[in-house]
Amino acid sequence: MNFRKTALAVALAGSFAAPLAVHAGGISIDVDVAPPAAVYEQMPARAGYVVTPGYYRYDSDHRQHVWVKGDYQAERRGEHYVASEWSKNKDGRYHFDEGRWEHDK
Repeated sequence: MNFRKTALAVALAGSFAAPLAVHAGGISIDVDVAPPAAVYEQMPARAGYVVTPGYYRYDSDHRQHVWVKGDYQAERRGEHYVASEWSKNKDGRYHFDEGRWEHDK
Protein backbone atom coordinates (compact mmCIF):
# COMPACT_ATOMS: atom_id res chain seq x y z
CA MET A 1 0.00 0.00 0.00
CA ASN A 2 1.40 3.41 -0.96
CA PHE A 3 0.53 4.98 2.42
CA ARG A 4 2.65 2.44 4.26
CA LYS A 5 5.71 3.19 2.12
CA THR A 6 5.18 6.93 2.54
CA ALA A 7 4.59 6.69 6.29
CA LEU A 8 7.62 4.47 6.75
CA ALA A 9 9.86 6.84 4.76
CA VAL A 10 8.57 9.88 6.68
CA ALA A 11 8.95 8.14 10.02
CA LEU A 12 12.48 6.92 9.29
CA ALA A 13 13.60 10.30 7.94
CA GLY A 14 12.37 12.06 11.04
CA SER A 15 12.82 9.36 13.64
CA PHE A 16 14.12 11.89 16.16
CA ALA A 17 10.80 13.74 15.97
CA ALA A 18 8.41 10.84 15.43
CA PRO A 19 9.42 7.51 16.96
CA LEU A 20 8.15 4.61 14.85
CA ALA A 21 6.84 1.23 15.92
CA VAL A 22 5.67 -1.46 13.53
CA HIS A 23 3.06 -3.86 14.88
CA ALA A 24 0.63 -6.40 13.52
CA GLY A 25 -1.92 -3.69 12.65
CA GLY A 26 0.55 -1.56 10.67
CA ILE A 27 2.53 1.54 11.53
CA SER A 28 2.33 3.39 14.82
CA ILE A 29 3.75 6.92 15.28
CA ASP A 30 4.05 9.22 18.33
CA VAL A 31 4.63 12.99 17.97
CA ASP A 32 4.54 16.09 20.19
CA VAL A 33 2.25 18.09 17.86
CA ALA A 34 -1.53 17.68 18.09
CA PRO A 35 -3.36 17.11 14.81
CA PRO A 36 -5.88 19.77 13.71
CA ALA A 37 -9.60 19.05 13.79
CA ALA A 38 -10.61 16.51 11.15
CA VAL A 39 -11.85 17.79 7.80
CA TYR A 40 -15.43 16.85 6.94
CA GLU A 41 -15.60 15.19 3.54
CA GLN A 42 -18.95 14.39 1.99
CA MET A 43 -18.54 10.99 0.35
CA PRO A 44 -21.73 9.36 -0.93
CA ALA A 45 -22.26 5.65 -0.32
CA ARG A 46 -21.28 3.34 -3.17
CA ALA A 47 -22.65 -0.19 -3.44
CA GLY A 48 -19.96 -2.78 -2.69
CA TYR A 49 -17.55 -0.24 -1.18
CA VAL A 50 -16.68 1.13 2.26
CA VAL A 51 -15.69 4.75 2.83
CA THR A 52 -12.25 5.00 4.42
CA PRO A 53 -12.33 8.48 5.95
CA GLY A 54 -9.58 11.03 5.54
CA TYR A 55 -7.02 11.61 8.28
CA TYR A 56 -3.96 13.68 9.15
CA ARG A 57 -0.53 12.14 8.70
CA TYR A 58 2.52 13.72 10.27
CA ASP A 59 5.13 15.12 7.87
CA SER A 60 8.31 15.08 9.94
CA ASP A 61 10.31 17.00 7.31
CA HIS A 62 7.99 20.01 7.67
CA ARG A 63 6.99 19.19 11.25
CA GLN A 64 3.30 19.50 10.53
CA HIS A 65 0.21 17.41 9.93
CA VAL A 66 -0.94 16.96 6.33
CA TRP A 67 -4.50 15.96 5.34
CA VAL A 68 -4.92 12.69 3.42
CA LYS A 69 -8.25 12.57 1.56
CA GLY A 70 -10.72 9.79 2.22
CA ASP A 71 -11.19 6.99 -0.29
CA TYR A 72 -13.30 3.96 -1.13
CA GLN A 73 -12.21 0.35 -0.61
CA ALA A 74 -14.04 -2.74 -1.77
CA GLU A 75 -16.09 -4.38 0.99
CA ARG A 76 -14.57 -7.46 2.60
CA ARG A 77 -16.97 -10.16 3.68
CA GLY A 78 -16.58 -10.93 7.41
CA GLU A 79 -14.48 -7.81 8.07
CA HIS A 80 -15.05 -4.19 9.00
CA TYR A 81 -12.83 -1.14 8.52
CA VAL A 82 -11.36 0.67 11.55
CA ALA A 83 -10.42 4.24 10.59
CA SER A 84 -7.01 5.83 11.17
CA GLU A 85 -6.95 7.64 14.50
CA TRP A 86 -4.89 10.02 16.63
CA SER A 87 -5.09 9.81 20.42
CA LYS A 88 -3.34 11.69 23.23
CA ASN A 89 -1.10 9.63 25.53
CA LYS A 90 -0.69 10.18 29.26
CA ASP A 91 2.75 11.70 28.54
CA GLY A 92 1.14 14.44 26.40
CA ARG A 93 2.33 13.02 23.06
CA TYR A 94 -0.04 12.14 20.22
CA HIS A 95 -0.23 8.55 18.98
CA PHE A 96 -1.30 7.53 15.47
CA ASP A 97 -2.87 4.17 14.60
CA GLU A 98 -3.12 3.43 10.90
CA GLY A 99 -6.53 2.41 9.48
CA ARG A 100 -7.00 -1.33 9.09
CA TRP A 101 -9.43 -4.15 8.41
CA GLU A 102 -10.49 -6.35 11.34
CA HIS A 103 -12.47 -9.59 11.40
CA ASP A 104 -16.08 -9.33 12.54
CA LYS A 105 -16.84 -11.02 15.85
